[in-house]
Amino acid sequence: MSENCNHNCNDCKANCGDRKVDRTAFLVQPHETTKIGKIIGVVSGKGGVGKSMVTSMLAVAMSRKGYRVGILDADITGPSIPMAFGIHDKAAGNELGIVPARTQNGIKIMSVNLLLENEGDPVIWRGPVIAGVVKQFWTDVLWEELDYLFVDMPPGTGDVPLTVFQSIPLDGIMIVTSPQELVSMVVEKAVRMAEKMQIPVMGLVENMSYVLCPDCGKKISVFGEGHIEEIAEKHGIEKTVTLPINPNVARLCDLGEIETVEHEFLKEFDTLL
Repeated sequence: MSENCNHNCNDCKANCGDRKVDRTAFLVQPHETTKIGKIIGVVSGKGGVGKSMVTSMLAVAMSRKGYRVGILDADITGPSIPMAFGIHDKAAGNELGIVPARTQNGIKIMSVNLLLENEGDPVIWRGPVIAGVVKQFWTDVLWEELDYLFVDMPPGTGDVPLTVFQSIPLDGIMIVTSPQELVSMVVEKAVRMAEKMQIPVMGLVENMSYVLCPDCGKKISVFGEGHIEEIAEKHGIEKTVTLPINPNVARLCDLGEIETVEHEFLKEFDTLL
């Protein structure tokens, strides 16, 4: 921090490690019909750790409790939420805006895959265009009344996470990781980004933490011991969850039947919300 710091980070151009941004200055209003109880982002420091699966599980868990739930798929270049729920139809629209798709159990979903002519087509857009689409998913989609909206973000700390953090009034984020030490280091970047943006970290989820031996029930740390407790203690994060490797959940995602996952697996998420 400079000796001449006036603590006005929004106007300061210094490359300061203590910089914090007043994100309320950049918030955008949702569609006038939108009324949402809690908005929770699901982030990860890197790809391949099961962030979208965790997002889907959080939505399913809350839906089964009777809450009205939606998922905003902000992972524009790698959307996987529609596939997990078996949604392949295109999003509809009317004179008011874009109508999100609905799963079999009524979870509302908006994803770029619902707008593409072929869902396998790549999205080859530059960052500002992608960020603009994410904003439209917030401002132009008719979410109407929801108890929970989960925002599935792309990995890392780039354009889209920054856009979401600044534009959407998040109540907090969940950070998803896996046990490898390298991933733990990357997770810390996501935690520190949230701190600088003044967004609470509601919990840490360590996915693929272990596998249960089918014969003796012993937990086997296939990818080594995780560091989730150390990170949580360091940053004052109270809630942590460790998830096992579960081939059945992966199979259900591939089949588009994530809403049929067994209740026992969903109990792991009860402590997070």
